[in-house]
Amino acid sequence: MSTITPTALQSTQPPIIPLNFNGNQPETIRLYPLSNYTFGVKETQPEEDPSVLARLKRLEEHYQAHGMRRTCEGILVCHEHNHPHILMLQIANAFFKLPGDYLRPEDDEVEGFKARLDERLAPVGSLGEGNKAADWQVGDCLAQWWRPNFETFMYPFVPAHITRPKECKKLYFIQLPHSKVLSVPKNMKLLAVPLFELYENTQRYGPQLSAIPHLLSRYNFEFVNEDGEVVAMTPGSGPTDGEVPKTKVLAGGDDIDMKTENGTH
Repeated sequence: MSTITPTALQSTQPPIIPLNFNGNQPETIRLYPLSNYTFGVKETQPEEDPSVLARLKRLEEHYQAHGMRRTCEGILVCHEHNHPHILMLQIANAFFKLPGDYLRPEDDEVEGFKARLDERLAPVGSLGEGNKAADWQVGDCLAQWWRPNFETFMYPFVPAHITRPKECKKLYFIQLPHSKVLSVPKNMKLLAVPLFELYENTQRYGPQLSAIPHLLSRYNFEFVNEDGEVVAMTPGSGPTDGEVPKTKVLAGGDDIDMKTENGTH
């Protein structure tokens, strides 16, 4: 029996190139490798509320004094093995959230959002040398989630019978630069989660985070290596080194193999 060599598996027929299929496409997004970024830790940022009930009570007090609460969170994207990864926080080894928070009543939306991103991710001390305050490129608003009542449920639409929602949360695309220093509070973990891990994984990440692959599907990506060269683009080839992307803990712990983490093999 003959042996099939790798070259025998390659087609000798060139691919059929269709007509251009980029009509009305948003600007292509350039993604830089995870290795371009430096990660550290800073002082603990304790949770403001000891329980869910306390958090909802504070929301009610905010609404009575200032009206609907405005919240902004960022979708920060880089790549590993030419696959997009989302930077997100993990709290108490269980709860996942995007960087950002509610705005103060007097805050301008974008500038207030940049200040909240600084609180979560800007470095301090010598680690922050060369970094400027509010140095974030806030891009498109990709989603709006609405809280109709003083409850935990949020929806990507305003229910028909609701005229005064209690909170609106916006998810913004954040364009990461070629390199950046990020620092996470030491009571949290900063993770890089691949899109395929988020997709339809509502049981682990909830409806907002698991919807991120849908939100990003409108973009085409260019994947850049450490030397600044475009090595792949949408649609692109798979990982060139044969490695499978996985969630990585960037600060506050070791790498997580999600199959082990989820108890599957």
